[in-house]
Amino acid sequence: MTYDEDLANRIRELVLTEPGVTEQRMFGGLAFLIDGNMSVSASGQGGLLLRVEPNETDALLRNQHAAPFQMRGRAMQGWLRVDPDGLRTKRQLERWVARGVAHARSLPSKR
Repeated sequence: MTYDEDLANRIRELVLTEPGVTEQRMFGGLAFLIDGNMSVSASGQGGLLLRVEPNETDALLRNQHAAPFQMRGRAMQGWLRVDPDGLRTKRQLERWVARGVAHARSLPSKR
């Protein structure tokens, strides 16, 4: 499965004015990086993949459409998947994108 181009465009509109934003294909999707740190991605598996503060992962997983991101069968703290049903409105998407961007901004620049 390829990533959702419409979702990528919706994300792009939200991060367009953010300084230091670049786009890069990763994890089978299109990621939006802030100063070299992945913030959010239109996932190749559908929906959104995002980075969050690791100690907030469990609380955020209580959201109806959030699920853990798994790599090689292991849930990764600080990474979430949000299914497409949780991204239908601009407000829903903005909330998740803002969280991913804020976390990426909190990390040291990779540039």
